[in-house]
Amino acid sequence: MSPLVGGNYTRVSGTAFACSNYQMRRYRALFLCFAIEKVIMPNFFPRLRQVCWLLPALASTALQAAPFAYVPNEKSGTVSVIDTATDQVVRQIAAGKRPRGIAADPTGQQLFVTDAASSALLLIDNAAGTPMRTVTLGKSPEGVSASRDGHYVAVAVEENNSVALLDGQTGALLADIKVQGRNPEHAVFSPDGRWLLVSAEEAEQVDVIDVAQRRQVASVAVGLRPRGIGFSPDSGRVYVACELVNAVYVIDMTQRKAIATIPAGKNANGIVVHPGGKHVYVSNGIDGTVMVIDTASNQVTATIPVGKRPWNMAITPDGAKLYVANGRSNSVSVIDTASARKLADIAVGELPWGVVIR
Repeated sequence: MSPLVGGNYTRVSGTAFACSNYQMRRYRALFLCFAIEKVIMPNFFPRLRQVCWLLPALASTALQAAPFAYVPNEKSGTVSVIDTATDQVVRQIAAGKRPRGIAADPTGQQLFVTDAASSALLLIDNAAGTPMRTVTLGKSPEGVSASRDGHYVAVAVEENNSVALLDGQTGALLADIKVQGRNPEHAVFSPDGRWLLVSAEEAEQVDVIDVAQRRQVASVAVGLRPRGIGFSPDSGRVYVACELVNAVYVIDMTQRKAIATIPAGKNANGIVVHPGGKHVYVSNGIDGTVMVIDTASNQVTATIPVGKRPWNMAITPDGAKLYVANGRSNSVSVIDTASARKLADIAVGELPWGVVIR
């Protein structure tokens, strides 16, 4: 049979080339695309290529967009959401009747908010602004934190004298860990995820929980009524604000003992460690200030006036701005960390308790 039978052919300079029906359709399609590109729409495809080249850059820009600050308002029953690019409140999220502690998963898709009124932890879908699940805990849950890898959430439960350890994805209760301090307020994960340090209102120590063992393994003596806790980036040092002695204690985690005491303002409360590890920030409730501590010298290098009863705080991932919840001013103060000066006061709900940034 002739190779040309049952197919199509074209002729170039008197020579016949065999091709199947499939090949002929393919050639016609290619010719049509060429005609559209060169004749019908000569500018379309070059522009399309430009858009395709720009897509990675646009995606990178989106990923680098400024994060949001989330502020639970204890009396308003809401979480105020602040765009850290503009320092404007962009929305409010309903969060029970008395929201206090707040944390977020690493992606920022899920918020964890304690509601003291219902003795529960609310798992809130951030995009929808609605609770996905409510986990019943002991009476008066307060501070909450999430491990850096997102595997765990810890809640200090005041009247249980315990820390609830939950699965960070499902909210399932994994353990209820008793601690020595009475009325625990904060339970904070170390950056490496090995430890939980717990402060309590009726204590002169912070309790150390081994996360893998799910039990308290030590206590470290500090001043009366420890409040805020912050770890150095390498998990080696811990900074604890002690309210009734107006001081910040520095703990060496290898030795498990306090190695320095830094005088602070009246009613030292919140603690934040700069991502670079060179500075620590402490809020002073009665003074209405935030102090900057140099971690190399353990000396206060600046004092910044903020609102009334500054409480818990958070810092942007790049370390550029610090957000301070002012409980009696119903505001959040924004501090520029490079210049150590206040940039703005942002009105939020009533009795803001703290801040988390994602």
